[in-house]
Amino acid sequence: MRIICISDTHGLHEQLALPEGDIIIHAGDITDHGSEPEVVAFLEWFSNLDFIHKVFIGGNHDMFLDEYPVELLELLPTNVTYLRNNGCQVNGINIWGSPVSPDMIYWAFGKRRSEMEEHWMFVPGEVDILLTHTPPFGILDQSSSYDHLGCEALLDCVKDIEPRLHIFGHIHASYGTLIENETTYINASNLDSYQGLINPPIVVDY
Repeated sequence: MRIICISDTHGLHEQLALPEGDIIIHAGDITDHGSEPEVVAFLEWFSNLDFIHKVFIGGNHDMFLDEYPVELLELLPTNVTYLRNNGCQVNGINIWGSPVSPDMIYWAFGKRRSEMEEHWMFVPGEVDILLTHTPPFGILDQSSSYDHLGCEALLDCVKDIEPRLHIFGHIHASYGTLIENETTYINASNLDSYQGLINPPIVVDY
């Protein structure tokens, strides 16, 4: 199965050149200002993509997803899977997704860093692909000022459950892939904060 990984498109999704694949996964920040019209535009684009499976989560910019979950479900196309601290199965592959980020308490899906350990306790043990908006601490999580902004509790969770893939975004400056032990980590941020939407989708053959 070929997986196309994208994240942090911030309303610029139509600028992406997408390779062919079986499943496309978006790791959050589908919008820039978090408005309903931005969400509607993204869902129309996402649902019409030529992929068998389409999965996404929210990010800290996606205020409408956070504040209007019932209204979102009414807008959600039938061929799109939205994850909010829950999971799905695609061709026998277990995917679990969460939009939560530490320290972003005045943004969408934000929690205090002290709350994160309790949050990740609800991730099931049998996860093949872990999809989060925040990176784990110390892994593809450095800002442009070289600060590590990932989540310590998430790192402990990932090491415990050992998913084959951990896909995230949020920290634009750390786009890329890292393989460590049994897990391939992917920061799929398409947006570069200074140069725009320059990072291509990351392709994984699962």
